[in-house]
Amino acid sequence: METPRRTFLIRTMGFASGLAMSRFAFADAASVSEADPMAGALGYKANAAKVDKTKYPRYTVGQACGNCALFQGPPNSTSAPCSVFAGKEVAAKGWCSAYSKRA
Repeated sequence: METPRRTFLIRTMGFASGLAMSRFAFADAASVSEADPMAGALGYKANAAKVDKTKYPRYTVGQACGNCALFQGPPNSTSAPCSVFAGKEVAAKGWCSAYSKRA
């Protein structure tokens, strides 16, 4: 049984508009809070200068979310989504123990 052209067009337009609307939903992603349980477990700090170097000896000066491979925005942005925190935005000047230098 073939799908009528009108039904096909209506479904296609519905799918396309839903896809377009989903881009707006992710545009205003929530920011990660240092009080968030996941952030606490990874030692996330919004300002890398405040990282406890005795607790996180892997941290070195110059490491920041902005130059991390998991940072999903351009390096010059002030914040962007991070794949570790389920797409929530992190500060570019921040740091967590999942840091991996961008290639």
